[in-house]
Amino acid sequence: MPIDAAKALAAEPRSAEITWDHKDIQLYHLGLGAGVPATDPDELRYTLESKLHVLPSFATVAGAGMGVVGGLSSPGIEVNLAAVLHGGQSITLHRPIPVKGKAVTTSKVAAVYDKGKAAILVLRTEVADGEGPLWTSDAQIFVRGEGGFGGERGPSTRVPAPEGEPDKTVERPVREEQALLYRLSGDWNPLHADPEFAKLAGFDRPILHGLCTYGMTLKAVVDTVLGGDVSRVRGYSTRFTGIVFPGETLRIRMWRPQGTEGRVQVAVTAVERDDAPVLADTIVEHA
Repeated sequence: MPIDAAKALAAEPRSAEITWDHKDIQLYHLGLGAGVPATDPDELRYTLESKLHVLPSFATVAGAGMGVVGGLSSPGIEVNLAAVLHGGQSITLHRPIPVKGKAVTTSKVAAVYDKGKAAILVLRTEVADGEGPLWTSDAQIFVRGEGGFGGERGPSTRVPAPEGEPDKTVERPVREEQALLYRLSGDWNPLHADPEFAKLAGFDRPILHGLCTYGMTLKAVVDTVLGGDVSRVRGYSTRFTGIVFPGETLRIRMWRPQGTEGRVQVAVTAVERDDAPVLADTIVEHA
């Protein structure tokens, strides 16, 4: 069987050193659509090195996403990449990410779940620098055709739908060239740039990276609900439910349910396709 769950879970974690500086941060933010309007003081926090802060979702590209890459090449994991989908992503922040850093990233397969017709791999990455832990991220990878091995089904990640109208709704356009810019942060999958490759994958044109939508959504929440203060973010999780094409518009709805202080629930849809779901079960935990 291509996935040997016991072997994958028993494998030694993989470690690597990663570094980043203001150029990596600025490039990532620009790939999310930051900098419009270019002279807006609120946008300069994402684009100007003298005022720079770090959106916590940068954790997904720091070191070019070593956690996912390392996890799919772990002992016991032999899968066809064409059968792989990024099903969900979560980040826990232990403290704000510095603008310049050097850290050690440690990655492992934290869980393997059997969903019947598919398997889910949870690829965990823990990152720490000389001052201690920085963040922990989990990527949930859905592998079609690899279930049925008798393993645990795993926990449900579904979040009850919020009641009533959202407290805030914003729309964020995706520029035509945005995927081309975002991929410079480390995700070189041709699905996001090459029309011929996209057609082979069943799309009539390249699609936006799911993690780009993920970052755009967090930026919208920070700017709209958290007063632009990235240091307030404590955790961020989502489930990927649909695609986005460059040139479309994201509609981002935000709720602050009663009795859930420090929590924003979010739903993201594609405006031009009748509000087709894009991100669901999305939660931002904050101070």
